[in-house]
Parts: sequence; structure tokens; C-alpha cells
Amino acid sequence: MVMDTATGFNRGVERGSVWRVALMTGCALAMMQFAVSQARAEGPAGLKQIAGLAKPAEASMTASAAETLQGAVEISDPEHPMQIVVSLREQNLKVYRGLELVTSTPVSSGKTGYSTPTGVFSILEKRRKHFSNLYDNAPMPYMQRLTWSGIALHEGKLPGYPASHGCVRMPMRFAQDLFTMTRHGMHVVITNGETAPVAITHAVLPQPYAPGTTVASLDESILPASGGLRGSIITDTASTASIAPQTETQAAADFGTPLRMIIQPRPSGREIHDLQAMLNRLGFEAGPVDGVMGRKTRDAIRLFQQGYELPVTGNYSLSLLKRVYREAGEDLPLNAELRIRAKFKDIYQAGVTLKDPKAPIGTVIFTALGFKPGDSETGWMAVVAEEAEGMTPARILDRIDMPATVRKEVGAMLTPGSSLIVTDRPFLRNTGLGTDFVVTTTN
Repeated sequence: MVMDTATGFNRGVERGSVWRVALMTGCALAMMQFAVSQARAEGPAGLKQIAGLAKPAEASMTASAAETLQGAVEISDPEHPMQIVVSLREQNLKVYRGLELVTSTPVSSGKTGYSTPTGVFSILEKRRKHFSNLYDNAPMPYMQRLTWSGIALHEGKLPGYPASHGCVRMPMRFAQDLFTMTRHGMHVVITNGETAPVAITHAVLPQPYAPGTTVASLDESILPASGGLRGSIITDTASTASIAPQTETQAAADFGTPLRMIIQPRPSGREIHDLQAMLNRLGFEAGPVDGVMGRKTRDAIRLFQQGYELPVTGNYSLSLLKRVYREAGEDLPLNAELRIRAKFKDIYQAGVTLKDPKAPIGTVIFTALGFKPGDSETGWMAVVAEEAEGMTPARILDRIDMPATVRKEVGAMLTPGSSLIVTDRPFLRNTGLGTDFVVTTTN
């Protein structure tokens, strides 16, 4: 036996004690893991039972984990889509299940010079262990990525004020629990002030279709319609097909995939693009469709004006654009666009009409609540991500006119948890491969 002079303990006894403690701990953990797996299979009641059986010294930790798992089971119910809302001013994060506030935590967001962007994001990637690629390999445990440029939710120190390089830091236990509750594609809304989901009913919000309705499969392609009155399924190839009824297998596969939709005004300056495309279609060789009124485009306009006995100016006008579209047998494009993504890929786009398109809109995200295959209606909720003066979610929807054919096609594809963002902000900067529509509202 060797006595440790620094501690006064017998090393042989210490080794034996450590060995016995390790063995007992391993057995206890194995038994607890088995019990929790059995409890999970039995649902929330089983989890509560496990929490109740814990010893006093372990009770708070085990009960917290059980409650989190129970919440995760309930939150995954499509009747109540889960959403995360972060307030930079209040330095807090709130988790909602439908309209219900489930839990909240203080956070630490980006410090001066590294401000956390505001807007509507989705969880793109999850890693229990992650290290920063930008800041000295700094640890970012329980990382949930919001942008591919480096913004994420993760565990970190909370000094009581904004201190990060742009990410949203959370306490360790909360970050661990939240990691188990979320899924890829779940929305995260970051605002300066406070916001919360509210229930909303409006005729513009799509509704599901009843059994027997012909629906569009997310795997089908549709002939693009340049007029925008009917939508088009976007595929990687230029194949064409009519809308085909889904089989029960296709419908079941698609039903678990929430749609990600966005409506925004068409970008200004698109009129020249449209004119060039139509002139080229009619054979007037306007050159590249680049939106630039160059020599080829002006020559094409003159040839068109001569051919249809119009005053020859070589200049653009709205009346000229309308005439070109009429001669091409197409409807003039509508002033706003609806785009849809599923599984982080574009699948559909169509034109819609926006009243007073130059008036401010702000940014609002609408989310469909749960419904079952064959249901003909569902509820919606709204979260304001950026306010515009005089605009409420209902007033924003009042300004949208969606063609009946588009509403029908969208309703046929609608799934529980689908969302619709209406905004006058651009989305292309952070939207691409492996993302949903990302709208940043930071100036």
C-alpha cells in the first residue's frame, strides 16, 4: 500500500473505490438508459413515471430531461407547428407550439460590429459538436445553423448583454434540450422587438382539398406559363407534363414535407427583361435577355413597331409591352411572384397581383396548422417579423389577389406546417442550395 502524502489517502484503497464507483455508475446509467427507452415507447406517461422514480439527488435533472422529451413528442404533432422567436432587444428566445408559449431562455446575441441579423430563417444543419470556422476554432456545442455564412443558435456564455460574433448563445442545459426538440427546416424568427404568433383566418390563405380532388405531385413537372396566371412546377430539366393525380403512395410521401412559400413584388426593372423575352419569341432578335436597352433591343422594337404599323420610336412603353404580349398570345405578367420550395429546392412559381405594390409591406410569416389527408380546411397563424406602418397580417393579405388556378394548385400541394412569407425584402442573398427562403430584415 502507498500513502499519498498530499491527501492522506491510501492509493490502493482509492483505486479500489474509484473502480467500484465507476462500475456502479456504469450499471446505473445502463439501467436508466433502458428505462428511458421503454418509457419513450410508452409515450409521455412513461416519461413522467421515469422522472418520478429518480432519486432526490438526480430528480431535477431527470425530470427536466423527461419534460423536454415529452414536450418534443407533443411539439412534433403537426396540429401545433413549433416556431422559435428571438428578441434582440429583450435578449431572450421563446419556443412556441402553435400559439402556446412552451419555454423561454435568456440569450446573448451579436455585439457591436457583429450584429445578429434579423429576419426569417430556418434550421439548416444541426451538430452536437461544432467549432467555428471563422473565429479561432471556438467551440459551438449544440449548434443549429441558420445561414451558411455563419449565423447559428448554440450553447455559450451569457454575460447579460450582446457578446457574440453574430450567433445566438443559449445556456448549456437549454441548448441541449432545444437540440432534441427541433428538426431541420424549422423556422426561427429574429426581431429587434418582441413578437408572437396570432391566429388568423383569410380567404387568400390556401386550404387543402378534399378526397378525389386531382392534385399535383411534387415530383411532377408542369409546362411553364410565362403569363403567370397558372403556376409551373420547377424541375432540373425542361421536361413538360400536365398535372397528374397523385397515387396514395405519392400523397403519403409528400404529406410529411412542409411547403415553404414566399410572395413578394416583382423586382423593379423586370419590364425590359419581359419585353426582350417576348420579342425574341416573336422572332425580332432583341439580343440577350439582360434588362439593358441596348442597340439590338431598340432595333427589335423598331422592327416590331414597323411590322404592326405603330409609331416607330425604338423606345419602351407600357402600351408597347402590352401589345407585344398580346401578339405573342400571352397575358401580361402579374406584379408579384409566388415561389414555393420543398426539401430546400424550388418546386413551383406563379404570378399573383399585389395592390399598391410600391406601398410598404413589412415581413410576415404565416404557418398552416395541422390537418389530415382528405381534410378540406385548416387554420393558420401569423408572426410579424418586420412591421410596416399601418400594416397588419390581415391588411397585408387584403392586398393580395391570387388567381383561382394558382390557389387550387397550391391547395392541392398543401401540407401541415407549410408556411407563407409575405415581404417586400429580397431573399436571394441567403437563399440557395440547402436552404429555405431566408429573408433578412436588417438594413
